[in-house]
Formats: sequence, structure tokens, C-alpha cells
Amino acid sequence: MSNDEPLERANGAPAPEAPYQARVAELPDNERPRERLQRLGSGALTTTELLAIVLRTGSAREDVLAVAGRLLAEHGGLRGLATADLPTLGEIHGLGPAKASTIAAIFELGRRAALEGELLRPRVHGPEDIARLLQPEMELLQQEEVRLLVLDTKHHVLAQSTLYRGSINSSPARVAEVFREAVRRNAFAIALAHNHPSGDPAPSSADIDFTEAVVAAGALLDLKVLDHLVFGHGRYVSMRQQLLGFSE
Repeated sequence: MSNDEPLERANGAPAPEAPYQARVAELPDNERPRERLQRLGSGALTTTELLAIVLRTGSAREDVLAVAGRLLAEHGGLRGLATADLPTLGEIHGLGPAKASTIAAIFELGRRAALEGELLRPRVHGPEDIARLLQPEMELLQQEEVRLLVLDTKHHVLAQSTLYRGSINSSPARVAEVFREAVRRNAFAIALAHNHPSGDPAPSSADIDFTEAVVAAGALLDLKVLDHLVFGHGRYVSMRQQLLGFSE
């Protein structure tokens, strides 16, 4: 069969052609994503259109809308795209390192915007609040990360940061790093969380040793350690509730 002949199904009938999708250049000026955003506002655009605006251009073989739609489909939507690591994104056809960096930066700006402002600043009463803030992202991570929440006297979140990536240990340098931002902000308390990529949230002996060291250091600094959560797949363990590394 020549390359010009149509593909056939097993029963001999021609395979259906994929539906045609208009390229941005073929759309009327006022129907292109950027012009629609300016005319109607960002809420009127589809997720694919918004991502196409971020990407700006497609590739030689794909229009920018096609690239945006493929990215969302291959990653299961925005949540999957947000958790994709930078090197992987940079190798995808139609992206490259520059566009991959732009996507990563936009997701990070969105995460930070959610923590800014008094009205948007969440309050932590217990492990459920910590899980609500951190679990959706952290349970999907491919490597272990330790996250820090810095809290004021009313337990509003002043700051959130990633302390480090990799297995936990209780070296003095790492324990000191836990409190650096809290001391700088004259905070009242902190909360910690980390993930187990294996999916099992059961704390290890190293997790317990680290937590004991952090709690002891917090007492010396007059900074309360509210809790240390360990996230697995769909589950978490509150080390304070289990009295693991906490005396009360």
C-alpha cells in the first residue's frame, strides 16, 4: 500500500478522519484566544485557550491550540500538568526549556497568590487544615519533600516554603533551617509536612528522630511546633496525634 492510500479498518472500510481543528491564524481576528480574553475576560476562555495564550506559539507541525490541547490531555488536565517536572516538560514536542519554564512559573505564581492577603491567608486549627493546604500537591510528588508552614499568634499562615528535597535526617543544620524563616518573621508557631512517594504514610524512625529534634529546638526558641504530617497516597498521619516525636 502506498503512503497516499487511505488507512482501512479490519473490515475493509476506510478509517474515519480526525475532526478538523481550525488553526489560530484561520480564525477571525476577534475569535482568537488573546482577542477573546481582551473582549470577554479570562473567565470566558477554555482552559485550552488560556494555555495557548501562555505558550504563544505552536510548532512547525502543530498549531498552538493543538499543542495546548495535547498537553492537557496527556497530563490529565491542569493538576497533572502542574505536577510535571521541568526536565520532562522541556522535552515535550512543541515546548522546549523556555516554554516549560513559563508554565512552571505560572503555576508557582498561582500557588503564591493563594497565600497572599489577609482574606486569603488560611488558618490552621489542626491536622485537617494542614492536609487541606498541602496534601493535594504533595501526595503526587515523585520525590520526598519537606514543607514548612509559618504561623502567627492566631495560626494564620504567614509563609509556606519547601525546606528541602530528599530523605529526612535530624542533622543540626537541617533542624536550624526549619526555624530560619519563622525567626525572621517573628512567628508564633510552625507546622511541618513531608511525603512518602511509596504511598505509605507510616512515619519512619528517621521521621520520628527528626521530629523530636525539631520539637526540642522549638522549645528552646519559644516557637511551638503544631504538628508534623506525613502524606501517602490518599492518606496522612499526624505525628502529634500519634505522639510520635511529640510528648503531648
